[in-house]
Amino acid sequence: MWEALDMAWLLVVVAGILETGFAVCLKLSHGFTRLWPTIAFAAFALGSFGLLTLSLRKLDVGPAYAVWTGIGAAGTAIYGMVFLGDVVSTLKLVSISLVIIGVIGLQISGSAH
Repeated sequence: MWEALDMAWLLVVVAGILETGFAVCLKLSHGFTRLWPTIAFAAFALGSFGLLTLSLRKLDVGPAYAVWTGIGAAGTAIYGMVFLGDVVSTLKLVSISLVIIGVIGLQISGSAH
């Protein structure tokens, strides 16, 4: 059975994935000059911030925010390299791995009110 704390962490993970979506759509909007990427940006951003807000009812802000931004940063970097032609380098891949390791460490460190 899912406990409230587990659900809160799930919300943070989904919010982090949505953060990747809003970051990518922000680039694709070309300064909010393209309609559909701008609309997608707004939808992803509202969803991401909304889910993060709900998760903060049960989680401490520091670890939750770090996990949210870590997922968003790593996801955006990976998406950019795979789909947008961003440069791939060993240092970039190692750095993304360190972000993911940090996110996992923060998640398992526990956080509850």
